[in-house]
Amino acid sequence: MMTFFPDTYHLTLRHIRTTLRIPIWIFVTLTQPVIWLTLYGQLFQRVVEIPGFEGDSYIQFLTPGVIIMTAFFGSAWAGMGIIEDLQHGVIDRMLATPVNRASLIAARVVHASLTVAIQSIIIIVLGMVLGASVPGGVPGVLAILLLGALLGAGFSAISNGVALLTRREETLIAIINFFGLPLVFLSTAFMASDLMPDWIRFLAQGNPVNWAVNGARDAMVGENWATTWAYVALLSAFVLVAGFFSTQAFRIYQRSA
Repeated sequence: MMTFFPDTYHLTLRHIRTTLRIPIWIFVTLTQPVIWLTLYGQLFQRVVEIPGFEGDSYIQFLTPGVIIMTAFFGSAWAGMGIIEDLQHGVIDRMLATPVNRASLIAARVVHASLTVAIQSIIIIVLGMVLGASVPGGVPGVLAILLLGALLGAGFSAISNGVALLTRREETLIAIINFFGLPLVFLSTAFMASDLMPDWIRFLAQGNPVNWAVNGARDAMVGENWATTWAYVALLSAFVLVAGFFSTQAFRIYQRSA
C-alpha cells in the first residue's frame, strides 16, 4: 500500500505525456461538444417556449448536459489505451516489475478524470461565450468539475475492466456504441424531465449520467446544493462499484495471463 500513491502518480504522468504527444486527440474530443453547443443550441433554442420546460435559455440548459456528455464519452473510450498496451506487451512487462498492481488501473482512472476536468472548463467557457451564465459562481464550477470527474472515473474504470476481459478493440467499440447514446438520451441532458415520457423518466432515475447532469445543472444555477451533494454521493458510490469491477477484471486477467 505504501507504493500505491507514488506508483499511481508516476503512471499518471506517463498517460499525460502520451496524451500531450498527440494533441490532435484533445482537439478531436472537443469537436463534438462544440457542435452540440453551437448547432443544437441554435437549432432547438425555441424549445424553451414549450409549456413545462425549465428556464428561458436553451444554451443555459444545454451546457451542463454537454459537459457531462463529453465526460461520459471521453471516459468510456479509456479502455482503448489499455488494449493497446496489452497488444504491445506493456502490461505484461509492468507485471514483471514491483509496481503496485492497483496503480495500473488507478492511474488510468485519474488520467481520465483530469482530462474530463480540463475539457469541462473549456466547455463552460464556450457556453458562457454563447450566452450561458454560472450564477453558482466558483463553487458551482468546482461542483460541476467534481461531478464530471466522478462520472469520468466511474466509466473509465468500467471501460478498462471491459477491455481487460475482452482484450479486443472491436468488442469494446461495440459495447460503447450499444450503451453510449441510450444512456445520454435516458437523461435530462437535452430535454427537461417534465417533458419526457414516464418510462424514460423512470429509467433515468437509475442512470449515473442523469445524476451527473442534474447535479451539474443545479450547481450551475447555484441552488439546491443539498441535491447536488446527494448526486455527488451517488456518483461516489458508482465509482466504488466501477472500481471494484475493474479490479476484479484485472485479477481475472492476471490469472489467465
